[in-house]
Amino acid sequence: MKYLFEVRIKPGHTAEQYAKAWVRASEIIQRAPGARGTRLHRAIGRPDTLLAIASWDTKADRDAMERAHDPTVQAIIAEAAQHCDIRVIGEFEEAEWIVLPERD
Repeated sequence: MKYLFEVRIKPGHTAEQYAKAWVRASEIIQRAPGARGTRLHRAIGRPDTLLAIASWDTKADRDAMERAHDPTVQAIIAEAAQHCDIRVIGEFEEAEWIVLPERD
């Protein structure tokens, strides 16, 4: 499954600053059972807007990680949250339909 959220960087801060914290927290979170990786994308033409995508085997795996409340992760997230606004987009199943271009 995919867990998506949007990050809006507050004035006076940068996406690179957020990304450093995001990587630190992600390295810890990715040790959890079922974690399959994370990606951070910058919006085209909006350097202050990021899209984060976390991949998990199941929603139950992600929920279990959240319930664990790792204090180091919580501290990293709390510090980063002062410099941005985070909006959860949602939780999504793996793609049911994939349409790829035909190759000659």
